[in-house]
Amino acid sequence: MIRISVLFLAFTFFSCGSNADKSKENVQENTSGVTALTDEQLLDAVQKQTFKYFWDYAEPNSGLARERYHPDGVYPENDSNIVTTGGSGFGLMALVSGMSQGYITKEQGVERLNKIADFLGKADRFHGAWSHWIDGNTGKVKPFGTKDNGGDLVETSFLVAGMITVREYLKDGSEKEKAVAQKYDALWKSVDWQWYTNNKNVLYWHWSPNYAWQMNFALEGYNECLITYVMAASSPTHTIDAKAYHEGWARSGGIVSSKTKYNIPLILKHNGAEEFGGPLFWAHYSYVGLDPNQLTDKYANYWDLNVNQTKINYEYCVQNPNKSAGYGPEYWGLTASYSRNPDGSIGYNAHMPSNDQGVISPTAAISSIVYTPKESVAVIRNLYENHKDETWGDAGFYDALSLGNKWVAKRYLAIDQGPEVVMIENYRTGLLWKLFMNAPEVKQGLTKLGFKSGKYGIQ
Repeated sequence: MIRISVLFLAFTFFSCGSNADKSKENVQENTSGVTALTDEQLLDAVQKQTFKYFWDYAEPNSGLARERYHPDGVYPENDSNIVTTGGSGFGLMALVSGMSQGYITKEQGVERLNKIADFLGKADRFHGAWSHWIDGNTGKVKPFGTKDNGGDLVETSFLVAGMITVREYLKDGSEKEKAVAQKYDALWKSVDWQWYTNNKNVLYWHWSPNYAWQMNFALEGYNECLITYVMAASSPTHTIDAKAYHEGWARSGGIVSSKTKYNIPLILKHNGAEEFGGPLFWAHYSYVGLDPNQLTDKYANYWDLNVNQTKINYEYCVQNPNKSAGYGPEYWGLTASYSRNPDGSIGYNAHMPSNDQGVISPTAAISSIVYTPKESVAVIRNLYENHKDETWGDAGFYDALSLGNKWVAKRYLAIDQGPEVVMIENYRTGLLWKLFMNAPEVKQGLTKLGFKSGKYGIQ
């Protein structure tokens, strides 16, 4: 499992975040009538409050998303200015959502987006790709690990998916909006996806100017990296051959699974998690812009794939074989997040049915709302109405909970808060899916890889 092997373990040893002062452009919260909220009002309250992560608590110099935000202001290594590339991609989509919903004005959003584009244009890049972490003060790479001090293609793909979404949102606007759209257009087109094949029919996650290809992580499915191949195939400047997708990612057809759990087909082989499927962020990260509705190729129906993974995760929590306190229809959802160490301290773990630590991550159910609306709303309503004092803070629900142990990680991560905002928006309006999927290059890239989508006329 690629991210569990690299990203998750790295999180165990590195900690970064922010002690953010609220900006003057605060988003107002409506705290009245908690138990009287309709589903739509409840979703709006969660979306608006979670949006604050990317607005009030963004890294001030760059405008990008901090890797993490600790409301108590306690951060190891004094690294509160470190920003995350992938989480900032989700943040770009969140800014579009915030403008559309009226949480901020369009003028405010465009000003922030312009600031971000200028920063990214000057930040360290490695054959066009950004690093996993960036110093928000200097734009220099912040090593994610000793050898992980160069380009991170997966995080870059999350970022450029956000860039394309921003471009599509602004491209027909005012002259200033068009100018900002052009900046994002130029940035995403300068990524050299072809370089990251290392002259093979597969993409590689990392390249370092000091360690070259020593990380040696080929992107083979299935995990969260589908969007990386879609972006690489969509590039009009540095595209990859479709063989990289079919022979590399799809393992020449070996990606397909015939296994079921709870009589639900898994459809694809989840790396290292073939019995139950992986952590639920695998159903989120690639699909914040990539609309799985009616999306198919010769390996999968991607709507069924994601719905099934979510339902397996849900069923596992409802059946609760480990007898974890509280698990059930209103308290479920396993994915990577902060975690409870055996001594009660806060760590990080890739929660999933095959690695159940008794910790629920709110982003798991919330970001799955497009797939399981009834089940997801049940969790949101339970936490908001029955456990708000323990679980709700400055930027929405805290990152991880073990209510049976009376434990809450009162911290936030960009890669968890971002999909919440974006997927709630997609559930409510479909806006971010529509913007991304209607980008001409995305349609061309999907066609190149053999995808079909009747919803967007991709045949």
